[in-house]
Amino acid sequence: MKLWDKGAYLVNGTLTENGAGCDAAAGKKKTIAYSILQKHNTSGDDAKLKIKFDKITSHDITYVGIIQTARASGLEKFPLPYVLTNCHNSLCAVGGTINEDDHMFGLTCAQKYGGIYVPPHQAVIHQFAREMLAECGAMILGSDSHTRYGALGTMAIGEGGGELAKQLLNKTYDVAYPGVVAIYLTGAPVPGVGPQDVALAIIKAVFDNGYVKNKVMEFVGPGVANLSADFRIGVDVMTTETTCLSSIWKTDAKVEEWYAIHGRPTAYKELNPQEGAYYDGAIEIDLSEIRPMIAMPFHPSCAYTIDEVNKNLMDILDATEKRAKVSFGDKVNFTLKNKVIDGKLYVDQGVIAGCAGGGFENICAAADILKGKDTGNGKFLLNVYPASMPVYMELMKNGAFGALIDAGAIVKTAFCGPCFGAGDTPANGAFSIRHSTRNFPNREGSKIQNGQLSSVALMDARSIAATAANKGFLTAATEYDTEFSGKKYFFDKGIYEKRVYDSKGVAHPEVEIQFGPNIKDWPEQKALADDLLVKVVSEIHDPVTTTDELIPSGETSSFRSNPLGLAEFTLSRKDPAYVGRAKAVRDLTDEVKTEIKSAVEALTKKDAELGKKAANAGTGSTIFAVKPGDGSAREQAASCQRVLGASANIANEYATKRYRSNLINWGMLPFIYKEGDKNLPFANGDYVFIPGVKKMIAEKLPSIKAYAVRKDGSVSEFELSVGDLTDDERKIILAGCLINFYRD
Repeated sequence: MKLWDKGAYLVNGTLTENGAGCDAAAGKKKTIAYSILQKHNTSGDDAKLKIKFDKITSHDITYVGIIQTARASGLEKFPLPYVLTNCHNSLCAVGGTINEDDHMFGLTCAQKYGGIYVPPHQAVIHQFAREMLAECGAMILGSDSHTRYGALGTMAIGEGGGELAKQLLNKTYDVAYPGVVAIYLTGAPVPGVGPQDVALAIIKAVFDNGYVKNKVMEFVGPGVANLSADFRIGVDVMTTETTCLSSIWKTDAKVEEWYAIHGRPTAYKELNPQEGAYYDGAIEIDLSEIRPMIAMPFHPSCAYTIDEVNKNLMDILDATEKRAKVSFGDKVNFTLKNKVIDGKLYVDQGVIAGCAGGGFENICAAADILKGKDTGNGKFLLNVYPASMPVYMELMKNGAFGALIDAGAIVKTAFCGPCFGAGDTPANGAFSIRHSTRNFPNREGSKIQNGQLSSVALMDARSIAATAANKGFLTAATEYDTEFSGKKYFFDKGIYEKRVYDSKGVAHPEVEIQFGPNIKDWPEQKALADDLLVKVVSEIHDPVTTTDELIPSGETSSFRSNPLGLAEFTLSRKDPAYVGRAKAVRDLTDEVKTEIKSAVEALTKKDAELGKKAANAGTGSTIFAVKPGDGSAREQAASCQRVLGASANIANEYATKRYRSNLINWGMLPFIYKEGDKNLPFANGDYVFIPGVKKMIAEKLPSIKAYAVRKDGSVSEFELSVGDLTDDERKIILAGCLINFYRD
């Protein structure tokens, strides 16, 4: 794999530094990405985009909040196709009637406002979108970070709920034109290598260096033709883990066949970059050189070949333990060395599931490897979740299920739970291998605050099956001489026609929305004050802070329709004292009032005018994190902080655009402190005064002076900025949140 350190032209199907007669400015307009983005841009400015999407989609831990936001802002009808899937809170196992209450809210909203409702266990969000929504040249916005349909010619973006609410209110998705990076594929994968192997190799190469951060990955090159549509989909969905903005692939006869199989032949058209297309960077990948991979805890970028792990096992387990220290400190003693038996790594569980692993070809390949074999009757357990009921039906018909069940696997229905900790949580100390999307700390559902800790490694379905055939000892699929059957897929659309509610865009305003007792309105938020005094209530120095650490996934998802209820879990696995500290500031307890009085006195000693402003300033809380927001698009990572009284985040940088957008949509200032995290001018428990903050936002000032008031009464001056903001983003922050902005 080669990462270019400069731009590249695509000339005669080949990457080159200097195309004869090529011009970079003109070449930028010849990419597939440019043509699709400009087709959906309403601004008239190709550098500052205002995108209107063709369709949007959400699942059942996001759509209640989105619709509640839009309703509070004047929603009367869904102005574009909006699909509400029910693949996250599908088990109805936690919180009494909460999950099914959310589902009934979704169904009645689809009826009232003219949407599409997919019942539980029918399909995971992204598989339904692939099967029923994607079209070549279209754009889809989803409230899930893995909204990626580029392999099918659709540019898709995963964002927080506020961005979907904007589309429901006929507003736009505003973003500067992104850089576009060519992913140039050659060769063909060797037997036993699957899409997750290719994806993990890419993530390993680009995550730490930010090579594709907030850019579009455009897949081109002769190697694309050597991949089936299903294989491309499996690579594409994992591009989210690179922190790119979106992805797009050239399309061909294999994609055309995919649409024909799914009964939508008119959704296909050929997409190719024009001759002389210019890319801001390029990655060359020889698919034939990719080998089975494993991403060790606690990030998809912690990837190695399985052969490398088996040859250097103890060294790699040492590195994993060091990563655990970064995430957990001394709260738990994490090790995987107790999984080493006779020099081999033993795993306790295998899972093939969801939008990444639950595809037809992945499960067929796993069945081919396991046919006639036995997973054993020890601890090791293999669970398989097809991504949709049509996929389930075909696997049942073609014998793949028979081979899996005969080998000892458990087959289940479409569910995203194993990906985010609401299903298949391993035992304490156990180690799981999964063809899913993420392996962040506690992502699998363990709770460090209760002394529980299990962990996940990411692998392709093929090597998971090979490991299962080897009774749980880590094994690459290439070690088995498997004859892959290459079963053909047949899609039965009647399964959806019988169960999915499709309004065909017709609203029925007479329908009463069905509310459950857990579904609550968003609490009122105040507009931005002229001056702001905030208390630092958490300080995080991890290199990256994930959204899972900001608001845990798993069983907490049952409370995502209840802003106040969910907020109780904020940072619970990272900083359990955060909620109490934030509430104290929000509620202005006597202790906080005393602290504020002391801070005002300290500022007055430095400058009487500062003290006067501070005495009348708006108050709130903030956290400091080095690089927050990697991972999920769910807006609750920001909204929970806001509900608890937060006014801002302070960070060295933000891991993703979507998390920063979530902060903005909830009226929180996305402050940037550029001097790193060493020798911060403030610490947890200190106050930060930002005079003139309203003026800074309203008048587009590049930075502002802030004052840290330490516990000892000392005051130091430093600088904060907020980066680029669109005009609407400034108005949202000034109004106090997106709801206020649209309501006003």
